[in-house]
Amino acid sequence: MSLFGQDRSFLHALPAGDRRALLDEGAPRTYEPGEIMIRERDTSAYVLALLSGWAVVSVGTERGARLILALRGAGEVVGDLAAVDRRPRSATVTALGRVEAVAISGDRFRRFLAARPHATSLILRQLATRLRSADVERRSLASETVLQRLAARLVELAERAGRHAESGTVLELPLPQHDLAAAIGATREAVAKALRLLREQGVVRTAHRTVIVVDMPVLVLLAQGRAHPGAHSSDKQPPAV
Repeated sequence: MSLFGQDRSFLHALPAGDRRALLDEGAPRTYEPGEIMIRERDTSAYVLALLSGWAVVSVGTERGARLILALRGAGEVVGDLAAVDRRPRSATVTALGRVEAVAISGDRFRRFLAARPHATSLILRQLATRLRSADVERRSLASETVLQRLAARLVELAERAGRHAESGTVLELPLPQHDLAAAIGATREAVAKALRLLREQGVVRTAHRTVIVVDMPVLVLLAQGRAHPGAHSSDKQPPAV
């Protein structure tokens, strides 16, 4: 399962000239932390090209909770699905921190894609990646424990948005516990219990909106379902052959 998009973002995969042409089609926008950039079920069709910062993509559930589907950062576009199929928004996009973006109307975005088959191919590949990720996510929710799903999320966040420090790998994205819970389809209480277990075993350390991964090898094994709580790096067993 993955919160992030492809390794190479849509904007960065475009030739420089096409990238400039797309950004010239829109107007700059700035969003403050917690501000809604796109709202689920809205009928607007503009696309946002993210220049800096992080945004959270989420959907509401029938129980009134929120499920986080993805994190989107600089170089990525959000809102492209509604621009392409002209249907209501499928998710809400919220600024995690301060976000700088360029807003492009749906009509202009569609014209841009129509004139550039390469860009259309990139969008199709992006949509396919998101579909595959959703399939993996459904399987994960059905078959993995909260601890395993949380470990997988923390590994991914450490690899994609972590900063190496003397104490371990510091997760740079300020996700509170309720957002971590929304990112793995669990309750806040269940995530708090799993984090407490990881802290007690010396796998992670936590502070206000901060998680430091102290023992990455064990966290990876927990994410893979190949270790149990209380394991240490020296306890790792070689994979079966």
